[in-house]
Amino acid sequence: MNTDWEKLHDLALAEIEATLAALPKPLREQAQKLPVTFERVPNSGLQADGIEPDTLGLFTGSEFADEGASVLPPQIILFLENLWDFAEGDEEVFCDEVHTTFLHELGHFFGLDEDDLTERGLD
Repeated sequence: MNTDWEKLHDLALAEIEATLAALPKPLREQAQKLPVTFERVPNSGLQADGIEPDTLGLFTGSEFADEGASVLPPQIILFLENLWDFAEGDEEVFCDEVHTTFLHELGHFFGLDEDDLTERGLD
């Protein structure tokens, strides 16, 4: 795969910032506290824990309502090379999928399950 990591990182970061800016203020204030990290693909440790190699994003840690219940702080991880592959190299599709994947994982932070996210078009 020939991808420019810096370009993918910059595109994803800009999309996350735009998505956050569009959220209602109470949600935005909570979401801005949640770290978002970018990885190329799930590492071998995540895969050993059952995360599929082609996963687009992952929420780890406690949900907002259960804050403090986990040893690790909550975070969202976006797998940029997988998102780029999903978008088949199209920047617009990549940004749209970063947006959707970020909101999907943010929904987990706010306590939504897969059915709730599907109902909201974030599957």
